[in-house]
Amino acid sequence: MTVRVVRDQTGKMRHEIRVGRITIAADESVEAGGEGSGLSPHDLYDAALGACKALTVLWYAKRKGIAVEGIEVSVERDASQEREGLYRLSTTLALTGGLDAAQREELLQVAQKCPVHKLMTKVTTEISTALLP
Repeated sequence: MTVRVVRDQTGKMRHEIRVGRITIAADESVEAGGEGSGLSPHDLYDAALGACKALTVLWYAKRKGIAVEGIEVSVERDASQEREGLYRLSTTLALTGGLDAAQREELLQVAQKCPVHKLMTKVTTEISTALLP
């Protein structure tokens, strides 16, 4: 799968992110020189974690027949020490439905094992960048 990021020249810094048939906007905040018309790269990174946790919990609950109804994941960012090599993300999980305490705990444990959480914390990512002619 290829993710394409293409500049939208109608904006100061706006880009379109294209994944298959889906397009979403990326931009920087007004303070960073953009127009705030899309998600910043940090927003996208953080959102990937929240989306993965929510989707993983729903997938698991459906597979196990757990009657979860509402799922909401909040991700709070602390980038105050990013330049020193520490980027903190704090997530909270809100669940509704006919869940007992054991099921709630089980779904919390599942959320902590979502693939993006593992990717962010357990995997070495190698990135190469090439310039096309």
